[in-house]
Amino acid sequence: MKVGVLTFPTNPPVDVAVLARRAEELGYNSLWVGEHPVMPVNSVSPFPGSPDGAIPDSYSWFVDPFVALARASGVTSRMKLGIGICLVPERNPLILAKETATLDYYSGGRFIFGIGAGWNREETEIMGGNFPHRWTQTREAIEAMKELWTKDEAEYHGEYYDFPPVRSFPRPVQRPGPPIYLGGNARNVFNRTVAYGDGWMPTRATPEEIRHGRDTLNELAAQAGRDPGSIQVLAYGMPADRELLRAIEEAGADEAVVAVAATPEDHALAELEQIAQKVLS
Repeated sequence: MKVGVLTFPTNPPVDVAVLARRAEELGYNSLWVGEHPVMPVNSVSPFPGSPDGAIPDSYSWFVDPFVALARASGVTSRMKLGIGICLVPERNPLILAKETATLDYYSGGRFIFGIGAGWNREETEIMGGNFPHRWTQTREAIEAMKELWTKDEAEYHGEYYDFPPVRSFPRPVQRPGPPIYLGGNARNVFNRTVAYGDGWMPTRATPEEIRHGRDTLNELAAQAGRDPGSIQVLAYGMPADRELLRAIEEAGADEAVVAVAATPEDHALAELEQIAQKVLS
């Protein structure tokens, strides 16, 4: 199956360009970076990735994903470039539409737009998002962005975003825009993916979860009159375990993404090669 690699934030940050160049040489299909613009010093929001809810210190060290992927695009020619995930309610959709279109344009149509609504209430609110209604806000932002990507004169009138006719260029190379992958495991993520997405990207999913998700997406897509094959399944943040990756492929995943978290860069490159030997050879 196709295998991508994600870079986890480190202190100091690894140069994504160095990692991207070598990842493409080794045969990885995609490179992914995450996003947290800020991490509140005082937060009561539990971190979903740890048993005690403690937020890792590394979450203060996320680089800007668009700058990082633009840097990676300049030293690669084949590998897909993805954000996993962009916190959509924390960004203005007119600026976000410009950033995504520009990255897709300069990369020659290699950008994958992984999206989510966030788990840290304090961060969302600091950045101007409406935490209780963040998924409704996310959907409006995506609807507005699709207008900006596809029309010479775009306008949008919603509850959270409202703007008159405007022009926004360049257009993305991919039409009607970069593929949109939604993160999460709740049933609503499947409804949202069928409604306005192109892929589902659960984190650290088991083969059973992948199979259930694939079956659910197939069922909902058929009900909506949509081709189930138009929806991709990407297993994000998986361990470099060949047998596990084979199992999730059999369960319905189209691609798996493994993590490289080492620093400094020579250690990260060594880890990248070790993983390649396990899952790409």
